[in-house]
Amino acid sequence: MIKYDSYKDSGIEWLGKIPAQWEIIRIKDKIVKIGSGVTPKGGSEVYVDEGIPLLRSQNVYDDGLRIDDVSFIDEETNAKMKNSQIKPNDILVNITGASIGRTCIVPSSLPKANINQHIIYMRLKERYVNYVGAYFKTNAVKEYINLIQAGTSKEALNMGQALNIPLLFPPIEEQTAITQYLDTKTQTIDNKVNLLDKKIGYYKELRKSIINETVTKGLDKSAVLQVNGLGFETPSTWSKKRLKDVGFLYSGLSGKSGDDFNQDANPNNKGFIPFTNIANNTYLKKDHLGTVVVFDGEKQNKVKEGDIFFLMSSEGYEDIGKSAVLAENIDDTYLNSFCKGFRIKQKHCNPYFLNYLLLSDYYRQILIIEGKGFTRINLKMEKVNNFEVYLPKNLSEQSDIVSYLDHKTQTIDKIVGNIQNQITTLKELRKTLINDVVTGKIKVVE
Repeated sequence: MIKYDSYKDSGIEWLGKIPAQWEIIRIKDKIVKIGSGVTPKGGSEVYVDEGIPLLRSQNVYDDGLRIDDVSFIDEETNAKMKNSQIKPNDILVNITGASIGRTCIVPSSLPKANINQHIIYMRLKERYVNYVGAYFKTNAVKEYINLIQAGTSKEALNMGQALNIPLLFPPIEEQTAITQYLDTKTQTIDNKVNLLDKKIGYYKELRKSIINETVTKGLDKSAVLQVNGLGFETPSTWSKKRLKDVGFLYSGLSGKSGDDFNQDANPNNKGFIPFTNIANNTYLKKDHLGTVVVFDGEKQNKVKEGDIFFLMSSEGYEDIGKSAVLAENIDDTYLNSFCKGFRIKQKHCNPYFLNYLLLSDYYRQILIIEGKGFTRINLKMEKVNNFEVYLPKNLSEQSDIVSYLDHKTQTIDKIVGNIQNQITTLKELRKTLINDVVTGKIKVVE
């Protein structure tokens, strides 16, 4: 790691020492124009299927714009929002919420767009754009933004604060060298991350296909298969059951408000199983709990080991009907109100097998169709109770399938976890590299 020949005190605590020949100015000293977005009159009602992209904070990331889920406005609405129209090479910065400080440069592939009130844009002379864009990605600037907006009721960066952010400004030749170096290095890192993401996608598809195959056709490759009443093949010896034939549904927490949750010091605190942990896991354990105040004498349903939980209400179809099973006994623990618990009462049904079966694509697609609603998707208890499944008659066969799938999925999950750790390391390396080069801790040598 090569350092500059000499450094000087920047006079700014969060920047520390900087290369002796670099300047400290303010953002307002170099920008040509700055502006903030607005909410279109009529809000989301004016969105159209095609037209001018309206960028929101969820589209702005440090590694670039993500516009897969971008909203659109028509030409007339865009014309009314003249002051927030953006151009290629504008620097965008999120100014509210948890994503405050996230930033990117508008690419040339987006010649016309607009922004909402959660974003500001900064327009500079083209020769400064790449360096200043990289500067706003540094940990130093992000920490400064968090510092100057701290203490307000809502995370927010206003225009005046943005204009007065100190800007570390090297000679233009060094700016060019820095941005060219970072382009090369970050592109290499991004390519590695993209390859690892694809590898994760492959393993997740493999995991899904193994579950699909095993819970519908079993482990015996010589078994005679037949098309069942649901339209796919299962062994001819397996029997059809409705869920209400093997167990019963029970409700989650009732009568609770937001103030009842996460009161760490309350002696009546009990465990509860959150919605998100059912959405994200196959097996639920003690470390997947939240806390809720439940007083003695309250009539609430406690969960038990082997209970299966269904997401009965969701903002989208992806989660509706998703299940997870409790893999250990936990005292005094309850279920969130958006879910239902299912307790097996028949000895010839293994809850862990049934949960794997319900997670397979065949059964998931059938259950998803039963979800109804517009702003929120809901499942009716009747639909779940009458839901049909095909099960091996022999409990030992169900147990063998569970053991097989546990081994396969845990192996894949471990591989995926290792890949995700590699991605995390690479992303941290990317952040550190940008920070150290742009703030002068490392000298770029051709």
